[in-house]
Amino acid sequence: MKKFLQVLLLALLAGFLIGCSNNDSGNEAAPNENTTNEESAAEGTDGDDSAYPLTVTDAIDNEVTLEEEPERIVSLMPSNTEITFALGQGDKVVGVSDNDTYPEEVFDIDKVGGMEFNVEVIISLDPDVVLAHESLVASSQEALDQLEGADIEVFTVADATDVDTTYETIDNIGQVVGAEEEAEQLVTDMQADFAELEEITSEVAEEDRQSVFFEISPSPDIYTAGQNTFLDELLQIIHADNAAGDQEGWVEMDPEAIIELNPEVIISTYGSYVEDPIGEVTSRDGFDAVDAVVNERIYDVDSDTVSRPGPRLVDGAREIAESVYPELFDEE
Repeated sequence: MKKFLQVLLLALLAGFLIGCSNNDSGNEAAPNENTTNEESAAEGTDGDDSAYPLTVTDAIDNEVTLEEEPERIVSLMPSNTEITFALGQGDKVVGVSDNDTYPEEVFDIDKVGGMEFNVEVIISLDPDVVLAHESLVASSQEALDQLEGADIEVFTVADATDVDTTYETIDNIGQVVGAEEEAEQLVTDMQADFAELEEITSEVAEEDRQSVFFEISPSPDIYTAGQNTFLDELLQIIHADNAAGDQEGWVEMDPEAIIELNPEVIISTYGSYVEDPIGEVTSRDGFDAVDAVVNERIYDVDSDTVSRPGPRLVDGAREIAESVYPELFDEE
C-alpha cells in the first residue's frame, strides 16, 4: 500500500477523522470538557501574564502546567500545526512532523519525525510545550513518557470526531498557546463560513441531490468514506448524498461494488501522488457505465483540506460543493 495511504489510514482508523454524529456545523462549539485552568487564570486574557501559571487537562487526563506563555512549541500532528498558525502563533513553532505541508512556513521548520517521532531532536529544540495527538498515544507512549521524563510539558490533543469537536480542539490549542481570543474568533469565522455553504446549497431540491462517491486511495486498494467520517459530514453540510452512506467509517470497496452504487459524482483525494486521478477511475473495466464517468463528473480535491481537523475544513467543503454543484457558484 502506498506511503500516503499508510499514513492516512493510521490516522483515520485511530479516530483522527472518524465519528461525526452531528451535521449542524452552524451551532456554537460545545463547552470545552477536556481543558480546565487554575483559578489564577480565570481572568487572564491573551498575552496577559496573569493567565499563568496555567494548568490544563488534556485528552488522556494528564494535567499539564505551564508556568509562562509558551514561546517554543513543537507540533507532532499537521492539524495541530495548522491550527497553531491560524491562531497567529506560527512564529513560536520550532518543530513539526515530517508529514506537515501547510502553511508553507513549515518547510523551513525543523522536522521531528513522522508517526514515530525523534525524542532526541525534540529535546534538543527545548520546547515549552509539545502538542501531541491522541492517535499517537497507543504507538508512541514510551516516547511521550521520555519527553515528560525530560521535564517537557506534553499536551495531548483529542481526536476530533466531527466539525463541532474540531471547534473544541481549536479552543483547547488556543488556551494552551495563549491565544484564546483568536481561537474564539476562528471558530466564529468557521461557523459563519459553513453556514454560508449550507445556505447556498440549500437551493438544491431533494430530487436533485447528487450521489457522491469518495475515493481515498486508488485501485487496487480503493478506500471510501462511509458514515461517521468528516467527508460524510461535509456532504451533509452541502446537501449531497454519500453513495457509500450505508457503510461505516473508512472501508475498502471493490470496483464491482462501486459500479453497483452508480454514483453521479466521484471525488478522489489522491491527486497529490497519482499523476492522472481521473484516468485512474475511467480506465477501470465496467466503469464506462457509471453515471459519473458517462457525464464526466470525476474530480480530485486536496486530501489535506478534507482530512485535517482544522480551519481548512471549510476550504475542503467549499471545493467539494463547487465540484458537486458548480452552477450554484458560477456567479460568485
